Amino acid sequence: MGLPDKKTPVTYADYLTWDEGLPCEVLNGEIINMTPSPTPRHQDILGGIYTEFRAFLKGKACRAFIAPIDVCLFATDETKETEIMDWLQPDLLVVCDSNKIKEKRIVGVPDMVMEVLSPSTTKTDRVLKFNTYAKAGVKEYWIVDPYHEFIESFRLHNNSYERTGQYFRSDIIPLSLFEDFAIDLSTIFIDD
Repeated sequence: MGLPDKKTPVTYADYLTWDEGLPCEVLNGEIINMTPSPTPRHQDILGGIYTEFRAFLKGKACRAFIAPIDVCLFATDETKETEIMDWLQPDLLVVCDSNKIKEKRIVGVPDMVMEVLSPSTTKTDRVLKFNTYAKAGVKEYWIVDPYHEFIESFRLHNNSYERTGQYFRSDIIPLSLFEDFAIDLSTIFIDD
């Protein structure tokens, strides 16, 4: 099926009728992002970080996922697909409640989300998604800048994010969700 008219609000039920494999993010029924495939640098950095998360979380209750996977932030098991007007595809997410992990999507709020910036998504990731993740209750949000080689980390406090740090190529970044987990960024931001 073709894409909807931009004036028509989109529901998750509509989205499921589109050609499979079409990446799409929607907030309040409005398409906010339909971008081409990420760059090799984006994928290399994302893959490196995911590898660290996956290794650390092996055998633990929490699980890490990478895009594309639909995250219906404000939905519950009872929410009908025709009523879901918000879903995003974070570059990386951590879910510690296995009940939120469904066969084809995540239903509910992840514990942690990470976005890797690209020229076409910087404003969306820094403003729109930033505010949406805080509103939904995502406990920790990382923004990765692959061009300047740093990560900003934010922790939810009183329904808004406080920046907990800015970490560069030579730093070790902790994840506040887990006291015994940190990533050496020199192994992530490597020369091509």
